[in-house]
Amino acid sequence: MSTTPWTKASKSGGNEGACVEVRRHAGMIEVRDTKDAGNGPTLRFTAPEWDAFLDGAHSGEFDHLPNT
Repeated sequence: MSTTPWTKASKSGGNEGACVEVRRHAGMIEVRDTKDAGNGPTLRFTAPEWDAFLDGAHSGEFDHLPNT
């Protein structure tokens, strides 16, 4: 299985490093904090888990969370 490069959203440019990056690796979707420069934890999700998260984000499922 191929690994894709780490990618962050183009709209995250001015957030002083407060961003996340994602990539596909070994059949999983990996997510990490850009501030950790690859030294912090990496979260791993299956494709169905990632799709469920994206569906929830697109449908406003998390809009009630405080913006801190």
